[in-house]
Amino acid sequence: MNSEKTRQPIVILISGRGGNMRALVEQSRAERAAYEVAKVFSDRPDAAGLELARGLGIAAQALPAAGATDRAAYERGLADAISDCSPALIVLAGFMRILSGQFVTRFAGRILNIHPSLLPKFPGLHTHRRVLEAGDPEHGATVHFVTEQLDGGPRVIQGRVAIASSDDETTLAARVQAVEHRIYPLAVRWFCEGRLRYAEGAAWLDGQILRAPVQFTGAQTREVS
Repeated sequence: MNSEKTRQPIVILISGRGGNMRALVEQSRAERAAYEVAKVFSDRPDAAGLELARGLGIAAQALPAAGATDRAAYERGLADAISDCSPALIVLAGFMRILSGQFVTRFAGRILNIHPSLLPKFPGLHTHRRVLEAGDPEHGATVHFVTEQLDGGPRVIQGRVAIASSDDETTLAARVQAVEHRIYPLAVRWFCEGRLRYAEGAAWLDGQILRAPVQFTGAQTREVS
């Protein structure tokens, strides 16, 4: 059984409301949780998620990116602040700043991101609008390791939702977010339990390479071969 002493520290980076951050914090307080949230950082001082984190009893700090003319210097400061927390894992939860190759290399294999689409479909922004315009029958979210390729790192787990004829961006986004709040804590738990790792340019789960992401079906998960 995991105890408070064996829980792995994680750091969460946000830019907005902190919905996924909240889900991660709540799951960290389960009796057998594998991780604890050491600190939350935001690149936006007005991010609502900062006060949300503090209200949950989590240390939170803004490191404003606006006005920073030296990207490398900003990222060094962010990386140093993160390193001070000695995290096992960095979790991007609605962090809208693209990280450089130097930053990713410094924390290679220890950064996870969640993207609101079924990657490799629809990388980048405005995914809900784009999937509706494409007429796809389903949508979802993907947890993946962060590499230098935007939204292109090895995929870990996906959650899917059916698209209804009545859906608009708002209703679809709400259902996808509900799935995100289930699959992200699960992936973080796997990493902090030592089950999930990044090696040889791929994601590995329980000693096996993930040639396709695990599919989340609600009550259980299944691997796709």
